[in-house]
Amino acid sequence: MHVAHLTLHDFRSYGSLEVELGPGVTSFVGRNGQGKTNLVEAIDYLSSLSSHRVAGDGPLVRAGATQAVIRAAVIRDERRAVLEIEINPGRSNRARINKSPLPRTRDLIGLVRTVVFSPEDLALVKGDPTERRRFADELLTLQTPRHAGTRSDYDRVLKQRNSLLKTAGQARRGGPSAESALSTLGVWDANLARLGAEIMAARMQLVDDLIPLLGKSYEAVARGASRDDATMTYRPSFEVPDGMTDRGDLTEALLAAVEARRKDELDRGISLVGPHRDDLICSLGEFPVKGYASHGESWSFALALRLASYDLLRSTGDDPVLILDDVFAELDSGRRAQLAELVSGAEQVLITAAVPEDIPEGLRGTRFVVGDGKVVLDD
Repeated sequence: MHVAHLTLHDFRSYGSLEVELGPGVTSFVGRNGQGKTNLVEAIDYLSSLSSHRVAGDGPLVRAGATQAVIRAAVIRDERRAVLEIEINPGRSNRARINKSPLPRTRDLIGLVRTVVFSPEDLALVKGDPTERRRFADELLTLQTPRHAGTRSDYDRVLKQRNSLLKTAGQARRGGPSAESALSTLGVWDANLARLGAEIMAARMQLVDDLIPLLGKSYEAVARGASRDDATMTYRPSFEVPDGMTDRGDLTEALLAAVEARRKDELDRGISLVGPHRDDLICSLGEFPVKGYASHGESWSFALALRLASYDLLRSTGDDPVLILDDVFAELDSGRRAQLAELVSGAEQVLITAAVPEDIPEGLRGTRFVVGDGKVVLDD
């Protein structure tokens, strides 16, 4: 699978743009701030319906415009499909395949799959748990697109439950009777436990699948490392017996944890247990990466996570589009060569770099020069 053509309208810095792409390696070279990352960000957005750079859709629309459009022709098994997303900040986005509207925007997810390496990846290992939960859920969604629906349903239940907790908590402190809110809360407890258990079970399986691939990748990118050095564990927000992965058992355990924290939740007006408060602990040897690892070790671990993600996705389907967004400037020549060797067999690799010299010799393919709002093929 690869992207054969990219069209942008009012996306980021581009009013209108057409770029022909192909399999193999393609690089976009230009000074910082010229818009090269915007190109690969657009392709990644089609994959996950989110940006690896910003949380919301507003910054994706060009200044002065009301909407942005990303359109890409994708070749899969010699068949061509045109995927399109219309980004409307503050309103519902719209998705199309071959000009036919999709009933739900999220039905676009998984039709093109990407794995992105970027400087922001350090947040995966050094940032707060939100970054790692997002990483897990986005990877799960690319594996199994219906995970997006489960996550959306869980977020809706969580929002409603938090609202009820706040109302009931205020009632207990002298407001109107809390009986109505508390009786309704039981229904949302059950929904939270059911959906939360599904998310937790999926994340647990993901971690199990990633661990051997993570160790192998870390050994490849970190000097002198062995494949036993890097590991990852899933840490729920409540006590879960070792080996418990069955969804039914997890549902009961989560429901019991919710009931045990009822008083605290009513006092604070928020849900204190559930997958929205879980974490994935990244470790090197006996110590967590966060707080203990050096900058170089943290960067190698982040790279290994992305490589493991890529290997996992390609083992369950087509090769994802591999995006290397300004990562070579962060690496010494040895790590550049190692990374180039590891990804050179991908069906399609898209690279951004400030100068051509940052790109390893093994990844010299088609090159575009990006500058002054133009993307020009470098002959």
